[in-house]
Amino acid sequence: MASKELIDMMNRAISMEIQVSIQYMWQHVKIYGFDHLAVADELKKVAIQEMVHAESIAERIDYLGGEPTTEPAKITIGDTPEKMISLDKKAEEDTIAFYKTIIAKALEEKDYVTKKLFESILSDEEDHHNVFRTLLEK
Repeated sequence: MASKELIDMMNRAISMEIQVSIQYMWQHVKIYGFDHLAVADELKKVAIQEMVHAESIAERIDYLGGEPTTEPAKITIGDTPEKMISLDKKAEEDTIAFYKTIIAKALEEKDYVTKKLFESILSDEEDHHNVFRTLLEK
């Protein structure tokens, strides 16, 4: 089964997923300005995807005999649409980097299912990053 270190990393991942799910959902409610409806819809869609990620990771931790966390990482909303999306882009960059370390650790431990799970989630996170990057380039 997975090491304590890998389970701890996965719990940190859940904290990050819960954080951005709440962050993006709250931003979806609070965003304003030109084209805000399209951006709000995208934030809501990504928030829901992030919650699905948290659930998938929690199920994997439970299967491995660990206890999934319920604590989010620090939530940062931002006070303008540009600041919100900049914070979100940075959150995705941090997540992408961290998930690559989880994938490497899972491979080291020969935990191929966890590796595959995080590779799938990593693909989604790169898509989210691209959405936020594109919004900021507009």
